[in-house]
Amino acid sequence: MSRRVVRQSKFRHVFGQAAKADQAYEDIRVSKVTWDSSFCAVNPKFLAIIVEAGGGGAFIVLPLAKVWQIPDYTPMRNITEPIITLEGHSKRVGILSWHPTARNVLLSAGGDNVIIIWNVGTGEVLLSLDDMHPDVIHSVCWNSNGSLLATTCKDKTLRIIDPRKGQVVAERFAAHEGMRPMRAVFTRQGHIFTTGFTRMSQRELGLWDPNNFEEPVALQEMDTSNGVLLPFYDPDSSIVYLCGKGDSSIRYFEITDEPPFVHYLNTFSSKEPQRGMGFMPKRGLDVSKCEIARFYKLHERKCEPIIMTVPRKSDLFQDDLYPDTPGPEPALEADEWLSGQDAEPVLISLRDGYVPPKHRELRVTKRNILDVRPPSGPRRSQSASDAPLSQQHTLETLLEEIKALRERVQAQEQRITALENMLCELVDCTD
Repeated sequence: MSRRVVRQSKFRHVFGQAAKADQAYEDIRVSKVTWDSSFCAVNPKFLAIIVEAGGGGAFIVLPLAKVWQIPDYTPMRNITEPIITLEGHSKRVGILSWHPTARNVLLSAGGDNVIIIWNVGTGEVLLSLDDMHPDVIHSVCWNSNGSLLATTCKDKTLRIIDPRKGQVVAERFAAHEGMRPMRAVFTRQGHIFTTGFTRMSQRELGLWDPNNFEEPVALQEMDTSNGVLLPFYDPDSSIVYLCGKGDSSIRYFEITDEPPFVHYLNTFSSKEPQRGMGFMPKRGLDVSKCEIARFYKLHERKCEPIIMTVPRKSDLFQDDLYPDTPGPEPALEADEWLSGQDAEPVLISLRDGYVPPKHRELRVTKRNILDVRPPSGPRRSQSASDAPLSQQHTLETLLEEIKALRERVQAQEQRITALENMLCELVDCTD
């Protein structure tokens, strides 16, 4: 009689657990838009959720700390004025993704089948990829150093793109043969992990080597549910978590160099279906409790944290679970990346835990007003110094006037807040 050999893995016993009810965020009207997106983003300080609103585009930002401190003159109103407005797409934008190593570099993809890469600090269009996708773009993912993109499209093609050269360096048609949307993410080994559907509408996952797209490294059928599988990949552990839209479970797999390459670990199940999901960066986890992943599951009217843990008896820091991980500091400036430089992420240690900086502010230069212009192909935008002297003088005057108006508005808001406080005191006195 042969004995079955169990594969050894430190992640074999990872288990998921929903946070207690008092840790959930309630009375949130999650968006009902029929877009296959996670609807949620999270970092160690804040949680952002797309919410239901007339006309769309509204989102709520909540601090993860439960104790709030409200300054004296903070106006209790919705923020309607953006720091900067990026105009270039002709249709609705459905995908946003920050560059993993370059400062203020943001990718956007819209219903116009165009990918635009911006310098948010100046408002400039750095690159525009407008002739590579003949149909709706379903997903876009950077590789670890931001030199390549992996995209999936309604035309059923998986593409690897060098954005600075404006070239498709590899592509695979019908990585999954079904007509439903595909998703793709880079792994730390440089492979591409995909989710999609078979011709018979079964959900499917795949692992591909972009240097040889002829045959998949691995291809596994899952089930017959209709929800698109959203992959969340952790490069530190090489675990990929699959969250299906409308599912009530999270399945997770470990990707290794050993056959069958994609190894099933376990499933976290709950009673209620998920509308969307947020994935906390590794630096926001509680290393003292051996937490290796945390999700923020969106219900119809609330957001529920789900914690993934490796059971360990020791209270010491677990080096094997927490290698140095990408931190918040950029390795490159936007101009350096655009000129052709690449750099791996700046890593930080989690041995003593990660403390987010108290204040990080987007630095916007004057060029955000001077140089925003419609994209016309891969190029660098004209700088302010290239404009005629008289035009520069006029625009500088406008900038000074805008600054003065903002200061005036802030002063008026402080005055209104003070009057509101006085009115509340008077009402209390009459009561």
